[in-house]
Formats: sequence, structure tokens, C-alpha cells
Amino acid sequence: MSKHFTARAFPCALVFFLTLVSICSLRAGAQEEKGAGLVVSPEAKAKDVGLAIYPGSKPHKEKDDDSTSANLGLWGGGSGFKLAVLKMETTDSPAKVADYYKKALAKYGPVLDCSKASAKPEDSEKDESSKVLTCGDDKAEAGGMLFKSGTKDKQHVVGIQPLGSGTFYQLVYVGAWGSGGKK
Repeated sequence: MSKHFTARAFPCALVFFLTLVSICSLRAGAQEEKGAGLVVSPEAKAKDVGLAIYPGSKPHKEKDDDSTSANLGLWGGGSGFKLAVLKMETTDSPAKVADYYKKALAKYGPVLDCSKASAKPEDSEKDESSKVLTCGDDKAEAGGMLFKSGTKDKQHVVGIQPLGSGTFYQLVYVGAWGSGGKK
């Protein structure tokens, strides 16, 4: 997970989000509309990502105009998408932050350690339609750690990077549901 979420990952997330808008529009047109909505906000809270903020943390800004969080969502016709991101920093070590979030992520199921860049044969053997979460192509930045928990439809991700004598970390929630699915 990159320190530069807004510069690197945001354009990819935006393209994915806009693609999902098109898909949802097509599905909504084919079904009776059951309500629709759109959320685009530069503010996300701990409840949006489903994880508590590490004690003593503060929002992380690389520049004065840098956003420390984002909350995007779109739903309609029984389909939808939600992305929430928080960028934080603390004076505690990456190891302490990792221990805290491995415990916090466990409430969503097994915690995957995607920190190592290696091919995982068990990932490639899984059925693509499976709801089981895998690391897939996700890996940590050099010197960092990346943990995931949940399902393919409801992913909770924590990226951790050393920052001077402290730690920079990102909390991410990605949820997608199809027709008849639940948030």
C-alpha cells in the first residue's frame, strides 16, 4: 500500500468506481429501482472503515492540501460499492501498530499477511467465484506491512510503513455488492 494513496491509487480507485457506476446504472435500468445514492466525501471516520484508530494517532498529511481520508460510495438497483480510506500516523513502532491491527482485523475473519511479495499457490487454486479473500496481487511497499481480513465483497485492509521513528498507516474498507447482495 503506497504512502501516496491520492497520487497513485486514487486514479485506479476512481476508474474502478466509474466503471461500477456504469454497471450499476445498467442493472438499475433492468430492475425496479429500490433507491439509489452517491457519496463522495474527503472525510472518512473510523466507523466507515470498521476499525478503531490506533491510540495516540493523528491524521497524516504529506502537504497542506493533502487529504487525510476519503469516503466514496454508490448504490442503486440492488448493487453498490463503498471505499473508505484513513491515512494516519503515530510515534509508536510499526511492530506495535501491526500487532494492534492484526487483533482488530481478526473480528472479520482470518487475517492475511500480504507483506511478503511471493506467489501463493493457494491463491491461484481458489475458485474465482469464491468469496474467500486472498492477497492476490496486493503486497506491501518495501519495508512495510500489509494485512487483510474479511471477504472479497467486504475487505478490511491495513497498510503500515515506517515514518522516521514512528509509523504511517492506512486503514481501508472496500465493499461491493451485486443485485440482491447486502452491504
